[in-house]
Parts: sequence; structure tokens; C-alpha cells
Amino acid sequence: MIRILGHNYIGGQRSAAGSVKLQSVDATSGEALPHDFSQATVQEVDAAASAAAAAYPTYRNLSAERRAQFLDAIADELDALGDDFVAVVCRETALPAGRIQGERGRTSGQMRLFAHVLRRGDFYGARIDRALPERQPLPRPDLRQYRIGLGPVAVFGASNFPLAFSTAGGDTASALAAGCPVVFKAHSGHMATAEQVADAIIRAAEKTAMPAGVFNMIYGGGVGAALVKHPAIQAVGFTGSLKGGRALCDMAAARAQPIPVFAEMSSINPVIVLPQALQVRAETVARDLTASVVQGCGQFCTNPGLVIGIRSPSFSAFVQQVAGLMADQPAQTMLNAGTLSSYGQGLQKLLAHPGIKHLAGNAQQGNQAQPQLFKAEAGLLIDGDEVLQEEVFGPATVVIEVDDHAQLTAALSGLRGQLTATLVGEPEDFEQFAGLTALLEQKVGRILLNGYPTGVEVCDSMVHGGPYPATSDARGTSVGTLAIDRFLRPVCFQNYPDSLLPDALKNANPLRIQRLVDGKPSRDAL
Repeated sequence: MIRILGHNYIGGQRSAAGSVKLQSVDATSGEALPHDFSQATVQEVDAAASAAAAAYPTYRNLSAERRAQFLDAIADELDALGDDFVAVVCRETALPAGRIQGERGRTSGQMRLFAHVLRRGDFYGARIDRALPERQPLPRPDLRQYRIGLGPVAVFGASNFPLAFSTAGGDTASALAAGCPVVFKAHSGHMATAEQVADAIIRAAEKTAMPAGVFNMIYGGGVGAALVKHPAIQAVGFTGSLKGGRALCDMAAARAQPIPVFAEMSSINPVIVLPQALQVRAETVARDLTASVVQGCGQFCTNPGLVIGIRSPSFSAFVQQVAGLMADQPAQTMLNAGTLSSYGQGLQKLLAHPGIKHLAGNAQQGNQAQPQLFKAEAGLLIDGDEVLQEEVFGPATVVIEVDDHAQLTAALSGLRGQLTATLVGEPEDFEQFAGLTALLEQKVGRILLNGYPTGVEVCDSMVHGGPYPATSDARGTSVGTLAIDRFLRPVCFQNYPDSLLPDALKNANPLRIQRLVDGKPSRDAL
């Protein structure tokens, strides 16, 4: 039996000092669920950030193995969350049980992946340049560099992934792996889910003797600003809207001590369908593309919101196929009323635009989202039209027909930064349009060939980021092991005796980690 208290988590204790109560809602019916949640007061936000700051010196100095044990323990606790937990998540989000079970596995898998990163040690980025006392005209000192956690990190939960991008999601996992305590701002759309996951993290922290304050969680609207502005917070992880992410970036930049914000915000993820692919498998491409657009009610940050092809009878027939398929797609319940409202507003902008034509989809009505297909003039993308650049978060996409190869290049050049771009083609297409890859490299974080972007593998090589406005910092990723880099900074030691160096930089390296020694990779003790 699940028990929900609705209290904030501060320094290993529960806190409900404020009088403002929040309500969780059944995503399908709109009915209030029988759980009250206590909005964090300004004092509680301060206490949570201060608890994280107090935990930081101890936590960051724990061995990588100790932190790995903590992450493994979190993974075990997440895997142990049973059917009653899955039912709570389904009720708060309207997502099916199979999706939640899979996402639970992804979330625990992320924790174990970062535990593996800690054990292999390459996250330290150890670099050693030994002294050259005989060098002329000046000797070189002994210089050694490694990376440490930035400090307490504020993490904002995402609405569309209540597990994998939320309480114990990728931002939390990578921050904890880096040695950074976390203050998590729970998303209002799934507060009961957040509490159950937070309980799992706290149980893991207690079992592995982590310092109190290594993980904290607060509820409430408007508390995010106080959290980002708190002087103890040293970095921010965010997944959400462009408006919300940009506001956090501006707040963080205006602080007396500016801090980095790693925000994933807005992407329309273009799919370019090349001519030979239409000759060989137009029906298959139309079916698979439609499935990608409507998957999960289009509530993926990698949802394909733009489809581009070169004018031809084959492309016209393809668009008709997609229109027929989209017209047959059923309406779906979205994550919450706010998401449905935003989807409706996005559709209204497209419907009101004189250069955009509605091709398929029933009118919005009731509390479900209707899949929609539009067609826009190529010149709008080339000229950087604002409406066409905006993400419509839901099961909708826009088709653009370009005249030729040159106009295709111009249209792609007009795109803003994206998480993904997809090329659908045959080998001869990829030879003819070989230059597109170099162009797309400048625009996106991940380029796909003959696949669809709605699906992000969690592994070493994955990039889930991209140029602005896809993310606020294109040098990072929120999925994959590179995500740990966002919460680390380098420190250099000059002429330190071996006894005073961190273990990762000692001559007799007990960690046996990969290091760069005098410019050469080495795992050997010096």
C-alpha cells in the first residue's frame, strides 16, 4: 500500500512548514487525487540548498567506488518499486503501464551506467605533465590536472518522462556521479510519483551511509526562482519549455556569481525524405513516420515536427499517404491539462498562419489531443519564420516541399538548433546529397540515417543536446555518460608531493584509471 505524505525532503528529513497545499490530479479524468503536497516556503528552499551545501565537502571526497555503490543502491530501490507504484504513475500521467515499466528500467539503468563510469575512472580526465628540471631556457614544473564536482546542483523535473527525466533521472544521476548533491524541484504534474522515487533515493542513501543532504526535494510553483538564485547552488539541470529554460538561464546569469544552466528546451527534429527512398519504399516510410509522430501522443522532445522533401509526383503521393494515415489516428490523452492547452495554442498558431495549410486531423475537442498534419511554404523556413520554428509539443507535424537540392540546402540553413535531424534515403541518395551531413552537423546534436528520432539509447556515445534553442549549452548532453561533464570542473596541482595529491593523480595510482601522462594515454603506475 502506497503512503503519500506530501512533505518536502530536506537534509534527510521531512518538512511541511508552509500553509499552501498543492493537489495532484488524475490525468485522464481531471479529478483531484487524495494527496496534498506542501509547497516549499522560502525558508525551506534555503534549508534544502544549505543542506546540499553542507553535504558537498563530505560527498565529493568520497571515493568513486562509494558513490558508485550509492548509485547502484538507488537502481536496486527503483527496480523494487512494484505494480502499485506503476499504477500511481499511470494515473498521474495517463501513460500506459508498459511505458512506465520500461521507463523504470531505463531510469535504474542510467544509475548503473554512471556507477560503471565512476568505477572505470575516465570521468576524472586526469592529465599529468611531469617536471622537466633540465629544460632550457626555463624548467617545467610538475603539473597535474583532474576534475571535481561543481557543487550543489538544482534539477528541475520534466513533465513528459516522469521517471527517466525526473526525480532520479539523468540529470540527478550524472550530478550525483560527479560528486554533486542535488536539490530536486518536483514537477507539479506527477508529485506522488516524485515522492515515491525520492523515498527510494533516501533509502539508498541511508543504506550506503551517504551524508544527509546528498538529495533534497521541494514542491511548489514559483520556488524554482529562489532555488536558482540561492548562492549555494552551483549549476542547474532543466528539461522543459523554451520560455521556462530561458527564464532560468537569465536568472542564473544575473546572479552575483553566475552559474551554468544546462537546459533542454525546444526542438522540431526535421526528417528529410530523399527521392530514391520514395521510389523504393514510400508506403513504409509514410507508415513509420506517422507512427513516430503520434507515439506517446507526440510528447517526446525528439518528436519529428517537420518533414521535408523535394517536389515530385512521388513526394506528392507520399504526403497524401501520410495525410490519410494521420486522419485515421485516434485521439490520445496528454500528460496533463496544461500540456493539452499548450498543444491547442500551438495548433492555433499554425491554423492562423496564411502560409500554412491544414492537411489532416480532426478539430480539437474534449480533453484529448487530435493528431494533425500541416503543409507550409518552403520560403517560410528559409526566411526563419517564427511560427514554423516553434515546437508544437504533441502529435502534429508540418510538411515542407522544396523545389530542388539548392532550396533544400537553403531550407535546412534556415533552421535553428535542434536535438536531431533524420535523413531517409537509399545509398544513391546519400551519395547525391552527401553535403547535407556537414550542414546538419552545424544544426543538431544527433543525425540519424533511416531511423526515427523518437527513441534515445542511454550509452557512452549518445548525444541528447544541440545548438540553441534545443539546449542552452551545445557542448553537453542530458543523456549518455558525457552528461557527467556538465557538473565537473578542472583543478590543476603544481609541484605537489605525491602524498598530497588526489589518488587519481598519484605516481603509484591506486585507481588504475586511464590517464594522459606526458601527452600519452596510460594506465600504468608512473
